[in-house]
Amino acid sequence: MSIKRHLVIPDTQVKPGVPTVHFDWIGWAVRKYKPDVVIHLGDHWDFPSLSSYAKPQELEGARIAADIQAGNAAMERLNAAMGKFKGRKILLRGNHEDRLRRYLKDHPSLGGILGFHLLADRKLGWEVVDYVGDSPGQIVIDGVRYAHYFAHPSTGNPCGGQVPARMAKIAQSFVQGHVQGLMRGDVPLATGRTLRGIVAGSAYLHDEDYRGVCNQEDRCILVLNGVHDGRFTEMVLDFDYLCREVTGQPLDVYLRKTYRNAEQRFTCARKIAA
Repeated sequence: MSIKRHLVIPDTQVKPGVPTVHFDWIGWAVRKYKPDVVIHLGDHWDFPSLSSYAKPQELEGARIAADIQAGNAAMERLNAAMGKFKGRKILLRGNHEDRLRRYLKDHPSLGGILGFHLLADRKLGWEVVDYVGDSPGQIVIDGVRYAHYFAHPSTGNPCGGQVPARMAKIAQSFVQGHVQGLMRGDVPLATGRTLRGIVAGSAYLHDEDYRGVCNQEDRCILVLNGVHDGRFTEMVLDFDYLCREVTGQPLDVYLRKTYRNAEQRFTCARKIAA
């Protein structure tokens, strides 16, 4: 039996002007823990310029080229920080990357000029799991099913609820992104087997303005140990731990020392009272 280790990177949501120093910390974790495979759960390129939710004033000055450049620079930074990693690197396209596909569908004259070929992931050696129609693609690695999110079989909308509710539709140990924060759960079966599910969607330092006080969610990556036949034991590496290991400082202290007006800009730079 082959026992593997997976390192999972939740949604990174890179856009112009946000901090990307944590990609150095993630690369450090890859070098330290030496996984067999690194899985990025998607939404790396945030594409705010293509957001259908943004108000016209929010899109003023936004540029698709700047969105692509920001995501490419962060991906190159991650690759460099990973050093001589030779394992598999897998990136799942998220709904934010899919904004580009939907934009091109509405503007077919831009095909060939604008497209996914401008994204640096494949050029940097990442295996990319594309959307299938209007739903995120899926991949099974060592018995664990990965997707940016799992689409409901009847509606095509993302499956929601706590892990047991999602497991009723997925019926397999799974890891997904898409939802901010961290949610974990086990579903024991009558056969004696236990299915395990993880929902993790926040691997970035910046705040999302629309979420307000909800920006207090866990920011982390995960290491899955002993992965075989869908079984694993997860180890959560939150950004405070990674920051302390790499910089020698707590996350909030580091951010306040490094970025102007950090306490006003980033929830991660403030100590939140319990």
